[in-house]
Amino acid sequence: MDRVIEFIGNHPYLVSAFVGLLIAFIVTELQRGGRSISPQELTRLINQQQARVIDLRNTPEYREGHITGSTNVPYSQIDEKVAELAKAGKPVVLVCGLGQVAGSAGRKLKQAGVADVHVLSGGISTWRQQGLPLVR
Repeated sequence: MDRVIEFIGNHPYLVSAFVGLLIAFIVTELQRGGRSISPQELTRLINQQQARVIDLRNTPEYREGHITGSTNVPYSQIDEKVAELAKAGKPVVLVCGLGQVAGSAGRKLKQAGVADVHVLSGGISTWRQQGLPLVR
């Protein structure tokens, strides 16, 4: 313990930088719009908890290929559907092209009272890269 205190005393800038980064990481994680999950975790949520998959891509992209059972709600229309999604009572998994837009939509759902929100890490592109099935 004495060595830790000595280290802190000898390296105040290094310790300050570490604490700052730690706080930034915690704040970023708290502001996330849902827990990031892998395609395998998404499959498990669908099979075991009947998760509702919401595809946030625009309609033409959705028609090119989407996850079986997913519902297309383009990101531009998410504000109109928030109340409906909040009533579902099941886990909600948000999917977009690259996994970037889904976090913003997830924050909106969490603010509306949806407790169990997940975001597919890497979006539909990761799903494709892993060779998982898409339907047209």
